[in-house]
Amino acid sequence: MGNILIVAEIQKGKIREATLEMAAIAQKLAGPLGKEVKSVVLGKDIGAAAEELSKKGGGEVFAADHELLANYNVDAFTQATRTAIEAAGADLILVSNTPSGWDFAPRLAAGLDAGFVSDCFNIEEEGGKPVFVRRVFNGKLDARLLPQTDVVVATVQPGATAAFEGATDGKVTNLDAGIDAAAVRAKFIETKVAESKGVDLTKADIIVSGGRGVGAPEKFTETIQPLADALGGAMGASRPVVDAGWLPHEYQVGSSGQVVTPKLYIACGISGAIQHLVGMKASNFIVAINKDGDAPIFEVADVGVVGDLFEVVPALTKAISEAKGG
Repeated sequence: MGNILIVAEIQKGKIREATLEMAAIAQKLAGPLGKEVKSVVLGKDIGAAAEELSKKGGGEVFAADHELLANYNVDAFTQATRTAIEAAGADLILVSNTPSGWDFAPRLAAGLDAGFVSDCFNIEEEGGKPVFVRRVFNGKLDARLLPQTDVVVATVQPGATAAFEGATDGKVTNLDAGIDAAAVRAKFIETKVAESKGVDLTKADIIVSGGRGVGAPEKFTETIQPLADALGGAMGASRPVVDAGWLPHEYQVGSSGQVVTPKLYIACGISGAIQHLVGMKASNFIVAINKDGDAPIFEVADVGVVGDLFEVVPALTKAISEAKGG
């Protein structure tokens, strides 16, 4: 029986949170499936990142250090990952459902003649086999998939679960990436980074989101943002707000935006379309404020307030500010 291999991602020299989330899933599965957790870190000068992952649930971490891995390259990454799969004896390969994962995971699966499951939000053990859970029909249903292939490559949705917590006694093993430079057809040109605006919603402990019920773009600045600031959190929005051009896409929470799991999520003027619920229903505590008492958002809310958000939200902001001595 094979092992689990996590394909790690690095951001600014550190292991990305999405990788640590996959480590949490892998560690949960390892015992019931009778597998060991292993990982591969791809890049240049990655020793510190590999050590970090070995202590955070990555198990034995293969460090594939190569010039052609210094920047993401689909051909080089695919070759190096195949080398790591062989070294790890892996038959379950986990990749983050991020732009690079979208690009090379299907190619990896095709090259291995393996099963491929995309955008999972959970993986469970059932009858000694992994069952992959993903949302379909815009989140209206959850599909449970049991591939029939010996090897499976799966991409895991960032933010769908908590990152691995605690410390482990993994180890780092240097790996010859086995890259054939002549077979690397893609060429890295440059990375363009969008201007950072506000707080990364996937990292925020508190999110205050507004929906179409907020009424106008300026109302976000006047009503929603002050509450987020008072709580020390971030502001989010539903898809209709972004589609209307009231806020940029980076604020969108939902199936076509960001999936978030904050400690506190406050939904203001959001009816609760399934596409939005998919992105926030795993939050630890949900407060919904809506004048429609039959709004679907109340079905997932821990506390529901039926009322005019333009009365409730400013009053809540004022109370919080006064409690903090502001």
